[in-house]
Amino acid sequence: MSTLIGIDASRIRVSQATGTERYARRIVEHLLAIPSPFRFRLYVNRPLELPIESSRAEVRSIPFPRLWTHLRLTYELARNPVGLLFVPAHVLPVRCPVPAVVTVHDLGYRYEPDAHPLLQRLYLELGTRCSVRQARRVIAISRATASDLVRWYGVRPDKIAVVPHGVDEHFFRRSAEECAAVRHRYGLGGPYLLHVGTLQPRKNIVRLVRAFELLARSDGELELVLAGKRGWLAAPIEAAIAASPYRYRIRVLGHVGEDELPALYSAAEVFVFPSLYEGFGLPVLEAMACGTPVVASRRGALAEVAAPAIPCDPLDPADIARAVTLARDPERRQRIVAAGLEHARRYSWERAACATLAVLAEAVGYDANTLSPSSRREDR
Repeated sequence: MSTLIGIDASRIRVSQATGTERYARRIVEHLLAIPSPFRFRLYVNRPLELPIESSRAEVRSIPFPRLWTHLRLTYELARNPVGLLFVPAHVLPVRCPVPAVVTVHDLGYRYEPDAHPLLQRLYLELGTRCSVRQARRVIAISRATASDLVRWYGVRPDKIAVVPHGVDEHFFRRSAEECAAVRHRYGLGGPYLLHVGTLQPRKNIVRLVRAFELLARSDGELELVLAGKRGWLAAPIEAAIAASPYRYRIRVLGHVGEDELPALYSAAEVFVFPSLYEGFGLPVLEAMACGTPVVASRRGALAEVAAPAIPCDPLDPADIARAVTLARDPERRQRIVAAGLEHARRYSWERAACATLAVLAEAVGYDANTLSPSSRREDR
């Protein structure tokens, strides 16, 4: 009888998905597509069809109004145990009744505590600490997150596997016609700087607005486009935009669907990502894959993920503006774009899913190289 692996799939079909939910969806889809000796049970809190057709997977819908992970999922696992639980986009149940693997995306709340509401910060702190303590293996999406887990929670390095995100295949340079269509849809006439991400303090958008103001003084056509849903503590961002003398050239698009993002990236002059902290920074790779030059900070995982980007000091609007000016230089632009395209090709969801499957296999006592049962099973 093959081992049954349960997956918390409650985040794979949410509206206005952020990077974490997109990771969960892509990892689950690709896990189900890889031949393996395992069966999968996807736990969801609302009705959901399998993300791909698979004879080795089933969906278990267990609706519950509040504390779904810690109460309803725990109850289900206690009644009907599985060989392993994999949680790709949240935290483990506070008392998980089965062996588990959890993905930790970032510890940004440790570095930028004021960028999170107090209750959210406490939940992230306690939930992450409890999860990494219980988990048999921990997946970190970057070397930076892995280092943070060792530093802040004392997780043994051999318990952590670094498995980076992938880039969807539909992120590639789009045609002039597609770019014109997305421009028309959002009323974008001139050259624009683009930022993609939830409007929240950690994204450093207030300083991005200040940097844009410096550039706008000498460029009467340049616009700033902010694509992403409104997040917590967004009021200062909205106030900075409203008070800007160039507010009529700052476009807040809200959430943009994945079908339109590639053209929006492709049509941009520069993608600017001056984040104060990132556990990964997927939009950076998406922009590079679309042939757009990138300006990014070097904080958190961006030092490794955004390697070909022009770096900027995220605390200095003048330095952000300087980096954007360099990225717009015609001679430099071609080199930046070529380096970004080559860099983005190194990241794929298939590769990420294969590495994730190897971690899950080891956690249930399989030899990850052959996916055959090992003679010795060890809880880590």
